[in-house]
Amino acid sequence: MEASLQKARPTVAKDAVTPQRIVWPLAISGAVLSGLLYFLGYAGMDAWPLEFIAFVPLYVALQGRTPKASFWLGALNGLVMCVGGFYWLYNMLKAFSGFGTFLCIFFMVFICAFQGLRHAVLCWLYARGVARGHHRALVFLAANAATELCFPLLFTWYFGAGVHEVPLLVQGADLGGPILVSLVLVAANLAFAEPLLARIERRPLDRRLLAVCGAAFVLNMAYGALRISQTDARMAAADEAQVGIVQGNMGLMQKREDSAEGLRRHKRLTAELRQKGADLVVWSESSVTFAVPEQMYKLFMHDRVTGQLGVPSIFGAVVFRHDKDRERWFNSALVANAQGDVLGRYDKQFLLAFGEYLPFGDTFPILYKWSPNSGKFSKGTSLEPLRVEVKGKERVITTLICYEDISPSFTNEIVNFGNPELLVNITNDAWFGDSTEPWEHLALAKFRAIEHRRYLVRSTNSGISAIVDANGRLVESTRPFVAEAKLGPVKFMRGGTVYETLGDWPWAAVSLLSLGFAFVKRKTKGPASDKN
Repeated sequence: MEASLQKARPTVAKDAVTPQRIVWPLAISGAVLSGLLYFLGYAGMDAWPLEFIAFVPLYVALQGRTPKASFWLGALNGLVMCVGGFYWLYNMLKAFSGFGTFLCIFFMVFICAFQGLRHAVLCWLYARGVARGHHRALVFLAANAATELCFPLLFTWYFGAGVHEVPLLVQGADLGGPILVSLVLVAANLAFAEPLLARIERRPLDRRLLAVCGAAFVLNMAYGALRISQTDARMAAADEAQVGIVQGNMGLMQKREDSAEGLRRHKRLTAELRQKGADLVVWSESSVTFAVPEQMYKLFMHDRVTGQLGVPSIFGAVVFRHDKDRERWFNSALVANAQGDVLGRYDKQFLLAFGEYLPFGDTFPILYKWSPNSGKFSKGTSLEPLRVEVKGKERVITTLICYEDISPSFTNEIVNFGNPELLVNITNDAWFGDSTEPWEHLALAKFRAIEHRRYLVRSTNSGISAIVDANGRLVESTRPFVAEAKLGPVKFMRGGTVYETLGDWPWAAVSLLSLGFAFVKRKTKGPASDKN
């Protein structure tokens, strides 16, 4: 009799014991809608308030689903989001692969489908964890952190980058990188989903969940205000220099076909910056397009490029050498003093697939015949920073080339190695065309300034070039696809952060926790304590 009463007693768990499934058409619509909201709220589109509800339709659609069904809902959601967010892959493939239109579309969709699997794994981990009796909100948060950290991507992105224009919301990056910022936004999504779920499941609101999510958001705002104030004070006390960024805006093929014009354009814009009082000038990736043998690049650059500038400079170049096994090409950043002497070099380590190398191209050389426009660059091996005298004092500068600036872990490694006073990124986003990619790239790069509380100077061939302060705010920026130069103040700063010290180790622990949720059943004391 007692057992029957217990079975008949209504569930009162604040986080529903038996999640109610919505019908499949609504579930599919929810996955699609979440994908649309995600990329509309993301950098490039920048309707950032949508980030607070982007996961809500997907989260509601997942309730009561099996891990298999959840996986496919997540895959659909990820595909929609990635096709919207990474449509510019078509331009890159068209420019570099040499493939026809059909193959470029096929590979774009294939890459987007693969990248979208990150959300498929997120949803699978969520369904597994809930089925094993763990609290569903905690499971979803852990799964989001795990997939943002661990899922392999060709083009990295983080949910938190959607609010890059709101400095108050992103300061927590110096504690936990972009993943922490993402989790605060995901928590807000869970809070907005709770009234919907309570109505669907015909239960009271989980006020504890709302309180925890609300507290997380308020604490994040308070921390943001505190850190902005503290960092502003540090910036005010730091040594300052006027740094110029040169945006040559050379067409993708024009750079190769008319390298002399590119050099003339960069020299002319640099002369303008020098007259305005520039103490250091930064050019973009491969702004000097002449491929120079390694044994003579310093002399060549002095004679042809830097000897006439009259100001310290950092610029991109291509250096090559002949090894026994093959010819090796390097995408390099060089630094020269005011006299034009080349003092140091950094070779890019994270190469761009299809643009700088072909995946499996060394194993299957025939791939390069099928994709004749793809590069065959080699990875650099040294993390040494560049050093140059600015306003009478030697400055230590860490340079990141192209997409290296969107990798928090790599930037953490290179900053810890070199302990620089300034971060510089040189890149060329022209191969993506007039798309949202340059804005997405800038949004992701801005987090490096916050994570390490250092200024970031970005010079790109076609935009967006920018100076970003240690709070992630734009000091100066250029217009896309315009040849122009900008001059702005930069502060030389040092000083570690929690994220700089711990890196992603806490998120590795959370990832293990997520796996534990997926594979270890929660122990309960009996029917009365059976809560999700």
